Amino acid sequence: MQYDVVDLIMQDHREVERLFGELKNHPEKRPLVTPVLCGLLVAHSRAEESEVYPAAKDAGGDDEVEHSQEEHAEAEQLLVKLLDCEFDSPQYEKALQDVVDAITHHVEEEEKTVLPGMRQRLSAERRYELGESFARSRAEHLGEMPGQATREELLTQAKNLGLSGAASMSKEQLKRELEKAASS
Repeated sequence: MQYDVVDLIMQDHREVERLFGELKNHPEKRPLVTPVLCGLLVAHSRAEESEVYPAAKDAGGDDEVEHSQEEHAEAEQLLVKLLDCEFDSPQYEKALQDVVDAITHHVEEEEKTVLPGMRQRLSAERRYELGESFARSRAEHLGEMPGQATREELLTQAKNLGLSGAASMSKEQLKRELEKAASS
């Protein structure tokens, strides 16, 4: 069966929005739903970074991809903070709102620029190929939590951002440079 990568990405966006509603409206579910949300967002981000963003960049979406990559790095930092909070604390409420705001902004931008650009610039056949790659990569990363990226994943993020000299950096140096890019 073939799936268009744009449709798969948008399905994940809708699921994330549903999970936000659960976390806001049913605080008693937070201990179970928070790690599900974080795991989904990390898997989604890793799959976009490794499979989708390089293709979008090749199709002329350089600026869009760099901006999206920066937003992924920012979101991951926010997810780490969310996981550090007690589920029934005011800090959790603030951290959750920060995550919701950042992810909602990212989704809106991605659905206005990156995804329509992919539909326009990539053939249906290429989008189906990317759909397979995205789904496979996403499945491999399900269950990973924020802050657990490998050096190779950090290198992919750096490449998507256009960071020079990344190949010679240690994992910790890459992390610091990506954090700087996310906060700028």
